[in-house]
Amino acid sequence: MASSPPPPPSPAQPSPPPAPTAEPPAIAPADGPLVEHPPWPAWTAPAALILGLALGALGTIIVDVIAHIGGSSLQNPSPAANIIADIVFDLCFVGAALWLVSWRSRPRASDFGYRRVSLPSAAKAFVLAAAGYYGLTAIYGTVLSLHQSDKLPSDLGVTHSTAALVAAAIFVCAIAPMAEEFFFRGFFFGALRNLPIRLGERDLAPWVAAVVTGILFGLAHLGSAPAEYLVPLGFLGFVLCLIRWRTGSLYPCMALHAANNALALGVQQLSWNAPEIVGLIFASWLVIAVVTGPLGRRYPALA
Repeated sequence: MASSPPPPPSPAQPSPPPAPTAEPPAIAPADGPLVEHPPWPAWTAPAALILGLALGALGTIIVDVIAHIGGSSLQNPSPAANIIADIVFDLCFVGAALWLVSWRSRPRASDFGYRRVSLPSAAKAFVLAAAGYYGLTAIYGTVLSLHQSDKLPSDLGVTHSTAALVAAAIFVCAIAPMAEEFFFRGFFFGALRNLPIRLGERDLAPWVAAVVTGILFGLAHLGSAPAEYLVPLGFLGFVLCLIRWRTGSLYPCMALHAANNALALGVQQLSWNAPEIVGLIFASWLVIAVVTGPLGRRYPALA
């Protein structure tokens, strides 16, 4: 039986060269899905709080010891030592949060609220929150006849020298709002929002998270503010959570936090006039925008 030979095998097609690999970015790319709930679980909130306290206490001790070697008193540290210790303390909480969330996945800046927000939405949230906070604080202060002031600026030496004033203003009005808003509203509030708390079809987790975060935010100022002012500060923490929730952005929170600190510093400690205080507020916003603005420009507004 005649048979035809099998056809010759076709030449193998060369496989395409492998795509070049790139080092993973420090923060996930901006083209991912928009996520309102952060990817880290609720348990990371108390864990970061405990870790941040431990690291902050250790860091403060180290700064005080180094300052003492340089001639500062351990009982009454110099303004420079106090400023450095406060910055280290705040950054320890930021580091604790970043370390815990990096265990599970590579966080994006937008997960912490670093995303663009429309100016009308930000301005509306800012004005409503400020009106509610200052209105209730005025009533609270009138009822309790509060006249004390925050002792932190005096500890930082705002009246000792121009250099101390500048350093204290940068810390109080820019560094503290950035660090505290990152930890409390960007990380802590976001983590607690993942708690499964519902009433029927209504998700109560944001409200519970805002109350708990506000209380802890007030308690965080126990060493620097009189005890009577912890209630208004706790309410401020609650209001800032609502801003973060409704706008999806951390920038209005940092703006209100910085403005509040600048008002307290300018009015209570320095007795500045209105133009000087407004200038301090805008200078604080400029510093915050320069430092944190690049983190959010790649991420569009949620609304």
